[in-house]
Amino acid sequence: MAAVRLEQLSDDYQATPPSQFGNPAADTLSPTLPLSCPGCGALTVGLGTQEQAGYYNLGRKSVKLFITQAKYLPRDSAFTEFKTFDAAVRQAGDVIQSQLGLEKGLNPTTARQVIEESDECMSEVLRPIPSCNRCHHLLHHSSASPIVNPTIQSIQQMIGESPYSYNHIYHVLDAADFPLSFIPQLQRRLDLMPQRSHNRRAKTRVFRQGRRAEISFIITRSDLLAPQKSQVDALMPYLVQVLRDALGPSGKHVRLGNVRCVSSRRGWWTRQVKDEISSRGGGGWMVGKVNVGKSSLFESVFPKGAPEGTVTVSGESNGKSVRTPYQHAADQALSVSGAEAGSLLPPAQPWQQFPSMPTVSHYPGTTASPIRVPFGNGRGELIDLPGLSRGSLEDHVVAKHRPDLVMRQRVKPEQLVIKPGQSLLISGLVRITPTTPDVTFLAYPFVPLASHVTSTDKAIAMSTQTQPSGVLTVAKPGVGPKMALARVFRLEWDVTKQRTGPLTSAAAAGLSSRALPFVVFSTDILIEGCGWVELVAQLYSVRLGIGAAVLPRNVKRIHLDFAFKLNDGHFGARKVWRNYLPRLKYHNPAVSMSVNRTQNQTGPATLTVFFAAPSHSASNASATAPLPSVITQDTPTPGHAPFERTVTIEMKHRHESEILSELLSLTKASPVEPLPEDKAELEKLAEEERQAGLDRARNAAYTEQKRQDKALLDQARGAAGAS
Repeated sequence: MAAVRLEQLSDDYQATPPSQFGNPAADTLSPTLPLSCPGCGALTVGLGTQEQAGYYNLGRKSVKLFITQAKYLPRDSAFTEFKTFDAAVRQAGDVIQSQLGLEKGLNPTTARQVIEESDECMSEVLRPIPSCNRCHHLLHHSSASPIVNPTIQSIQQMIGESPYSYNHIYHVLDAADFPLSFIPQLQRRLDLMPQRSHNRRAKTRVFRQGRRAEISFIITRSDLLAPQKSQVDALMPYLVQVLRDALGPSGKHVRLGNVRCVSSRRGWWTRQVKDEISSRGGGGWMVGKVNVGKSSLFESVFPKGAPEGTVTVSGESNGKSVRTPYQHAADQALSVSGAEAGSLLPPAQPWQQFPSMPTVSHYPGTTASPIRVPFGNGRGELIDLPGLSRGSLEDHVVAKHRPDLVMRQRVKPEQLVIKPGQSLLISGLVRITPTTPDVTFLAYPFVPLASHVTSTDKAIAMSTQTQPSGVLTVAKPGVGPKMALARVFRLEWDVTKQRTGPLTSAAAAGLSSRALPFVVFSTDILIEGCGWVELVAQLYSVRLGIGAAVLPRNVKRIHLDFAFKLNDGHFGARKVWRNYLPRLKYHNPAVSMSVNRTQNQTGPATLTVFFAAPSHSASNASATAPLPSVITQDTPTPGHAPFERTVTIEMKHRHESEILSELLSLTKASPVEPLPEDKAELEKLAEEERQAGLDRARNAAYTEQKRQDKALLDQARGAAGAS
């Protein structure tokens, strides 16, 4: 069971045209039932189980009211309010009545007549169109029967039947597992206009078979990435680069100015997307995988209300008669108008200023069929399409825990320490086991499932279901034998500067990350449709580099004497201590290394090497207790066995590389050569550093150019103002 593997899209889905769903004729259903459910888009069926999408239970109150054509809300409440208002006005007197423009002696009978004759009160206050039983259970009971996901070929046929010449595809992606919700080669599969390249002469409009179809990328639920909008906006360059990598080789040469990162819950950038949809008009198609947030995005970016410049009077809009949904449903029930035989799209709905929105649920596969909702008095339509398959992870989860796979709000992860011999287990469904020995990992699970650390043997037994456990698991019984290796991930990203805090902060120690004796690497493991797990490990960068050498056996001790500050020529000694001594100690753990830092800035800076006498055995030398790394005394520490000879290297006013060369030459040390895999890693790091330098230079040139342009503009404005 591969939790992070992209599964192939299901090919066993064949969208059924309206003519094959069973026509809701008058002899089967009431003619006033809607042709399709406004929540899931499924066509109304007269026969079938109550859990089937599109089935209406005629005993539900909302369905009964719809069938009996209860078009108007009760007016008793309005009449009661008017009687209360009339009683208050009567007590106020004739003067106040005349000031309010009311007729003297207005009685309740006249009030009812005024209400019935008023254009405002005669405007139809419609009850909402009821949803099918499946949507009702989703909203109120969080349970529903599963549906079959469509294929990309079905989505292509649906868009191909668009009645509009101008179409825009909104590829909806989920921020929780970005970019796993990306559909590869979507433009080629849907026969869309290719992305515009960096060439300024590239075509911006391409018509195919009399239609133009463009694409935009919308990353939803961006509030899961960071708590503030400014933090999410700062991630946009990274998100665009990840999307560019997901596009493949062609992604390096295209413009990606059509990427939006929105949050329907927090309202981030939804206004801009709504304005773009309203200004484009035509057909807008929401395409994506299941549970990426298409329906919630649909509700937040749909252009509601009357378009600007439209005046609605007595049921007329721009001179056109507006039919109510009840009249439209009755017409459709007798004749499926606007839908040809074999069509995959339902008939167009009448335009309303505030129509019913699709059902929003955390259950996967809420939308069963296309939902067409017009906007702008017929200027265009926004169509919510059913989601494509998102993998097989949910198939191995108990039905009542499937909604728990969806990250509904930002997770504040707990730091988990994975020591050697331990593994991270996520609700018995995902197991993460370190493969590098003697390294401690830190894990931050950004998932809505329970996570805990246990021994690797116990984690394997729990994930394969060979050993009972008291820990909550969401996996189905019997899926243990299907648990298999998904992939081996490497911690490739250097996050030393981000994780060291005050050590590398310019306001604190201000050390360079290269001067630190360790490197912090990190990576994110994405779990499709669920979230991600951040792994961090600290590795000591002392195995390779300048100063990595193996000393001969006769070298038993190295001692350094220098001052605390760098003044008066002590800079080279300090560099040797900070940069080279850790690597020497790493490869020579039996050699005692001590440092004596004094307050005497004018004193000497020396490095003393102690060689063992031939008469002393290795056992006697090893019995000597090692010294600590730093000793702040003015005299060398006694207590060592006698040595044959000592050699002192003068370090004052000398470069650290010169001191190291003399030390290696004096002791005849053997430098540590990197392995082939180490060479490849070093070449990769060098290339990344070179590219980072180029990026810094390019950004600096761009910033300088902007500064010069602004200075010229300010100068021109000043000259114009002076004249």
